[in-house]
Amino acid sequence: MNELPLHRLAARVGLARDWVDANDRPQQVSDAVLRQVLAGLGHPAADDAAIDASLRAVEQADDPAHLPPLLTVDHGQPLALGHYFNAASPVRCNLDDGSQRELALDAQACLPGELPIGYHQLAIEGRTFTLAVAPLRCHALQDAIEQRPPRCWGLSVQLYSLRRPGDGGYGDCLALEQLARSAAERGADALAISPMHALSAYDQQHFSPYSPSSRLLLNALYASPAALLGEREVRMAIQACGLEAILEALEQQALVDWPRAAEARHRLLEALYQDFSQREHPLREDFESFRDAAGEKLDHHCRFAVLQDEAVGQGLGADWRNWPAAWQDPCHPEVAALANSYPARIEFHAFCQWLSERSLQRAQDAARGNGMAVGLIADLAVGADGAGSQAWSRQDELLAGLNVGAPPDILNRAGQDWGICAFSPEGLKRNGYRAFIEMLRANLAHAGGLRIDHVMGLRRLWLIPRGAAPSEGAYLDYPVDDLLRLLALESARHAAIILGEDLGTVPAGLRERLADKAVLGMRVLPFEQQPLGQFRPILDWPDNALATTGTHDLAPLAGWLANRDIDWSHRLKLIEPASELHWRHDRQKEHDGLRRTLEANYGPQKDNDAVIDAAIRYVGHTRAPLVLVPLEDLLGCDEQANLPGTTAGHPNWRRRFQAPADVLLDDQDAARRLELLAQAREQAWERDR
Repeated sequence: MNELPLHRLAARVGLARDWVDANDRPQQVSDAVLRQVLAGLGHPAADDAAIDASLRAVEQADDPAHLPPLLTVDHGQPLALGHYFNAASPVRCNLDDGSQRELALDAQACLPGELPIGYHQLAIEGRTFTLAVAPLRCHALQDAIEQRPPRCWGLSVQLYSLRRPGDGGYGDCLALEQLARSAAERGADALAISPMHALSAYDQQHFSPYSPSSRLLLNALYASPAALLGEREVRMAIQACGLEAILEALEQQALVDWPRAAEARHRLLEALYQDFSQREHPLREDFESFRDAAGEKLDHHCRFAVLQDEAVGQGLGADWRNWPAAWQDPCHPEVAALANSYPARIEFHAFCQWLSERSLQRAQDAARGNGMAVGLIADLAVGADGAGSQAWSRQDELLAGLNVGAPPDILNRAGQDWGICAFSPEGLKRNGYRAFIEMLRANLAHAGGLRIDHVMGLRRLWLIPRGAAPSEGAYLDYPVDDLLRLLALESARHAAIILGEDLGTVPAGLRERLADKAVLGMRVLPFEQQPLGQFRPILDWPDNALATTGTHDLAPLAGWLANRDIDWSHRLKLIEPASELHWRHDRQKEHDGLRRTLEANYGPQKDNDAVIDAAIRYVGHTRAPLVLVPLEDLLGCDEQANLPGTTAGHPNWRRRFQAPADVLLDDQDAARRLELLAQAREQAWERDR
């Protein structure tokens, strides 16, 4: 039977019509949904004429005349170029170290695998392109430390949850710096943090770090102005703005009040900028150097902020997709004219980014300078707000008309819409993977590692048309080979390890491919049981994934043992009574199974505190090269950072610790558990070496 043009178009652009759900049942995307998703990809498919036109456009893009601006290849491997060039053609290579080399394609039009790792400019038959020669794997833990095999440990923390005197109501980079020093002194090699991406300046009610305006810039609220400008200048600015009482009140609260805290911090930053800009500041040269180095990505972000401010003031709203056509184009003369009309406002936003970047740099320097082999592990969100800065500045490379989510599954019967947009595979190829590379570089700039949220997005993503139900989406394939090579190349250039959050439905074979690239997967204690209540034995944990006791989307061990997550779901009416009863029954099996497992290894556990101690020892004894323990588990907290599926009712992304960051690890429970973890890691190394 002949394939319908609609289905042929979907297949050509990597849109899967058939897929298998979490229950291993085959599913098929309806034609109506295919048409909508194709439209969001830039391929109109409303009728036969539109489909024919889209097919012709796709076929034309595959024409040999359209040489991609960037190709990738593994180091030492030949590259087949017969699709674009003739056999035996000469090749002029300008290497990224400034040297030149002459090569030739062989009789099969293959480029020999003789070029070194890096980005090189090649010229063949009068046509030029960039060739990214990638190492066979990412920078790995064994590259960072002398220990063989690596048996490292570290902590994970939600940055805002930290405290320090004068913080203004939430944790910032100075608190992070203090925690990094403290953790390093106790032997930690890594400190994984929540995303620091730039968020919307206008919607402080939506403060999830995983819904950023841009993954290229930082959240200016996390800057530590006193660390750069001096405590005296900051204190004087606070007094001049009359912020003392507000900041003191915010500091005393148990939860972050994001709208009030953000408004107060913005006023403080504006006052600091006024002082900075009105005199010959000794750090002016460093600021100008930062602006020059940041280039277009910073300029576009600052322009967007000013333009958004104007649009809101004119009643046009904060979403650029609803602005006049001229304002929707970052390169339009009207946008440039507006930016040139407000140089101080543009400079203010650059000033905030400068403070943020230098503050983060200090924290990483403190971590590494005090002995951490890795230091900070940054967190990379899977997408960006379609109404935000990154989607505006990189419109051909981000799909602002489609949202990322997940199809219906066992836990979420309605599916999930995460309200963020993803890269366009075709747009990435057209633009030489510019947006992907610049995003990696931005997030690796001041980190020794990078955690990639929902790493399955390198292979495929579930995309949903804006306004549609999560079930009305489809899986889109991504150029995983190119993306993994570029990831390995940037990882090596920055000497940073890569972690991949591979929890949930993982495409067949992806974990193995990630392992081959030295991307560490994640194994989370509550998930490591099969069947229910039968926890994975210590020696059966893999050596190609990190081990941890929990994540920000799970109840900490104390809360898991007390069923706090189930209680919250009951309170917010997120589950039916029958489902709740079944959940509680299963959870009791899990509790019993964990206690049996821990008792078999460490003897009887008299109470939940002892269970947490033993659980931390348990993951510490695994073969995982890296163990990360959330601060919540060290301290025995019972509330989780985020309750998935909620935007109200539960205080997501707002919980704070009681003690200041510099003494947090002196807590009796934390100190004991850190000692147990360090001992377990040492014993695991002795066993496995």
